Amino acid sequence: MAGTHGFSQHPTVGVYDRATLSCRALIRSRDVVQALAFHPTLPLLAVGTGSYDGGYFFSGDLLLLNLETGTSLSAFEHGAGRQVLELEWLDEQRLRLLMAPPDDWQDKEAHTQGHTAVVIRPDWASVPPRSITSYELIGPRIPAPRPDGRAAAYQLVSELGPDWDPRLTVQAVEELSDGRLLATLGGVQLECWLPSGTRLWAVPDEEGGREIAVARDENSAWVSLVRPERHHRHTQSVVRLSLADGAEADQAAQSGYVSLSSAADGDPLLAPSGYRVRGVPVAHRHPFRIRHASRAWILSYVKKEGTRRSHPGIPWVATAELKPRRGRPAEPTKADTLHLFPYSWLPDEEHTGGPGVETADGSLIHAGTVFRQNPQPGDSFVVRREASDGTPRWVFRTDCSATALDTDATTAFISYDDGEIVALNLDDGTVLWRRHLTLGNVTAIPTALTVSQPGRLLVGTRDGRILLCSLTT
Repeated sequence: MAGTHGFSQHPTVGVYDRATLSCRALIRSRDVVQALAFHPTLPLLAVGTGSYDGGYFFSGDLLLLNLETGTSLSAFEHGAGRQVLELEWLDEQRLRLLMAPPDDWQDKEAHTQGHTAVVIRPDWASVPPRSITSYELIGPRIPAPRPDGRAAAYQLVSELGPDWDPRLTVQAVEELSDGRLLATLGGVQLECWLPSGTRLWAVPDEEGGREIAVARDENSAWVSLVRPERHHRHTQSVVRLSLADGAEADQAAQSGYVSLSSAADGDPLLAPSGYRVRGVPVAHRHPFRIRHASRAWILSYVKKEGTRRSHPGIPWVATAELKPRRGRPAEPTKADTLHLFPYSWLPDEEHTGGPGVETADGSLIHAGTVFRQNPQPGDSFVVRREASDGTPRWVFRTDCSATALDTDATTAFISYDDGEIVALNLDDGTVLWRRHLTLGNVTAIPTALTVSQPGRLLVGTRDGRILLCSLTT
């Protein structure tokens, strides 16, 4: 099955088992997927891609996906390739392709006709990358209508999985002492699962939930709700839900965008997660969210003389000592806020926010990214800083952006947007281990991560899954 999600610019091809609908392989294409064809005997899928650039060229590629390894290669020699419209295996060695013309220059019928060619290979499993030449794609011209097959594909998928429940990105995960699992995700404020995999209840929502702060008695949890910037009428909502059935027990309206965390003593904490431009709240695109905090940690903006009014200012790390009022989270004011140190410890770099955690000794471990027009290798970082002046104890740099971070007594665990999870020594930042999160041949993208018990991580993924990961196997 091929398609895109929302406004994604990266079409995806997934290969699924018909009996269980489990995903066996997953790849992403540079261009729109037009055709799919399984090899008659080999564990191989031919994928035809391509599109019209809107002004001249029809470009695309032929991808060969190995179903045993989950890897794919581009088969066309030329970088622009050809837009592939149809694929058909004539036998084990011959693949028939129907392609759009290379361009529509002085060719009025280029959008309704195409060229057909048969490519022959003795063993398609060993075809090298970029080995199908332009000469092999020369063939007779025939009618080539472009039918829209989405309705038929949707009907097929619906018949295979009539009870399928679409799931979006998991934002936060927590485990209760009795083994129940909590998660927030797109379209769901909060949901509760048994360890067996049975969902007890879910609270639907137009946008969904974000952070979770579980009460000490585990009878309820505060949840921050995702609210786009266009909803200025209710910039941010924080609700308390019963963990027995998800019923709303309380609500706290905020004056601006906030992040919610559970303090070390179990109380809910709020911290501003945005700024104001001419009095209008603006959500920060890279919020600074600190877990297990003894106080509220804030990414505060200090105005620099001479900057325009719309500029938020220079980011500083600030804190606020807050006490919840009768178990309700309190929002800090300017009078509560103490500025500690500049967010960037390097004067010539501008850093964006990211997930973080306060350690037992009060120091701060947080992730972030160097902001620049042309990203460079190593621009993503995780740093441990002294709480007094922000001096780094250690810095770990990578190329991918961190999606979540949590720690136990000795180790910091960071998940990244390429599917990797890295474990760092809490004292010196050295790498203890690093590996990609995979299920079969498929790399899962972790978007939420919690150390639920010693030796175990609870992970939420971009495709809506909740995983219990043992660190001993």
